Amino acid sequence: MPQKKIAFIFLLLNSIFLNYTFAQKISEVDKIVAKYPSKFASTEKLAEKIETDFNSDYDKARAIYSWMAFNIKYDYNAFLNPPKTQGFSYSTEAEKQRKIKALNDKMLQKAFTSRIAVCEGFTALYQHLAELVGLKSEIIRGDSKTRLADIGRKITSSNHAWNTVLIDKKWRLVDVTWGQGYYDSNKGKMVNDFTSVYFDTDPDYFFAKHFPDSGSYLGNKLSKEDFLNGPLIYNKTIEEDYKIKSPDSGIIGAKFGDKMTFEIKNISKADQVFYLNKKNQPVKIQNSKEKRGSLEFQITYDKNIGDYITIYANTSSIVSFKIIKK
Repeated sequence: MPQKKIAFIFLLLNSIFLNYTFAQKISEVDKIVAKYPSKFASTEKLAEKIETDFNSDYDKARAIYSWMAFNIKYDYNAFLNPPKTQGFSYSTEAEKQRKIKALNDKMLQKAFTSRIAVCEGFTALYQHLAELVGLKSEIIRGDSKTRLADIGRKITSSNHAWNTVLIDKKWRLVDVTWGQGYYDSNKGKMVNDFTSVYFDTDPDYFFAKHFPDSGSYLGNKLSKEDFLNGPLIYNKTIEEDYKIKSPDSGIIGAKFGDKMTFEIKNISKADQVFYLNKKNQPVKIQNSKEKRGSLEFQITYDKNIGDYITIYANTSSIVSFKIIKK
């Protein structure tokens, strides 16, 4: 076998299925924050440092995101074994709000000092630090879409939380929990892998992976059906603006021999585009054509394709679909 072909196959096989790790563009803000201590005496000291180093609200919000993503890790053990909900009694609404605030303050301080947290700790700490540097931030709770099995789910659940932050009179979407890394099911542990794509994320991409409990954002109703039945997209999709133009749904009905048509924006013939068959072997896309800034191609549905198909570009996973055999 030619050496170039061996090298190409080796590269493909070393990419992990459903890969979440990607080389990220590090901003100038990130470079400065990367030199910060991993621990500060207090949240106020960290906020003072950020206010000293950055002038714009945008850079301050980014600095909070970066410091947290660099230094606070997801507590997967707590996710698997959540602590019992702590109840409390109250006689007035004011007392109730005071006690809720006390619990929230305790949670964010624990995240800050221990440097491990689940999404509730991440979002509470982000909101707190934002307020310390003069920014308004809110916490949104809702559903998340991260697994193949999430494609075509029937119902949503409240299993995640993220932030919005007001910058230059515009609300920006932030998910610092996902910014710090991901869970590698092959290794059975969390992997630290900073990504910037969940800071000021395009709402179209953000709500393909998040669905708020309220069913709306900034007064606009979101489609639960689009969230549940849409394809599963990945970090690289957002980073490179690989908009999925076809199919419209994440669920493809097909019978053996059918040609499934795909169109993805900002991918060209120069990219190595492929999918993995049932044996996790890479199958290169053939006979693709460039079309209005997109790449259009067809894949024939056969017995070598399983219940899901994931499209890759240059070893990074781009989008996954669920296939229902007719």
